[in-house]
Amino acid sequence: MELTTIAKPYANAIFEIAQQNKSYADWKEVLEVGALTAEDATMRAFVASPSSTKSDKIKTMVAVFKSALNRSLSKQEASFVSLLLKNGRMEALPAILELFETMTNLNGDTKTFHVVSAYELNKKEEGQIVSDLSNKYNTAVNIDIKVDESLVGGLVVKEGDKVIDLSIQARVNELGSHLSVTY
Repeated sequence: MELTTIAKPYANAIFEIAQQNKSYADWKEVLEVGALTAEDATMRAFVASPSSTKSDKIKTMVAVFKSALNRSLSKQEASFVSLLLKNGRMEALPAILELFETMTNLNGDTKTFHVVSAYELNKKEEGQIVSDLSNKYNTAVNIDIKVDESLVGGLVVKEGDKVIDLSIQARVNELGSHLSVTY
């Protein structure tokens, strides 16, 4: 069965909970940690191990989430992690995160933008990007930042199928294509 098919009911349920108590950011953090955990080979081996009981796996995974988030899980968040382990669905966490982000962007009060930067941004720069995007789109904004040194300088901002390319690499490519057409 395709992971998106498995992930959809979980993502829908989480989105409904997040709508009720405006906990979009908390759930996004939990799902991000879960997606990283699901992609980690050691954690996958632990979850698949027959030598540990489901109860031990749940306690360990809740502790991993608590440590990664630097906070305790809410009752609903802990129940979610427990349910995924009991149903053997940890591998669906990246797909659940993706669907949740899509639903949040379409229906929520917040838009999430994926920002690719040529270098590690400081908090002031991140704040300025959030402020600029909030003003441009007239909504609350979250940003997910990745570093790609091949950009040379600048940023690429993505939201769904929209791309704002402010990178030096894009400017160099544009200049190159302009020069090749002109001469």
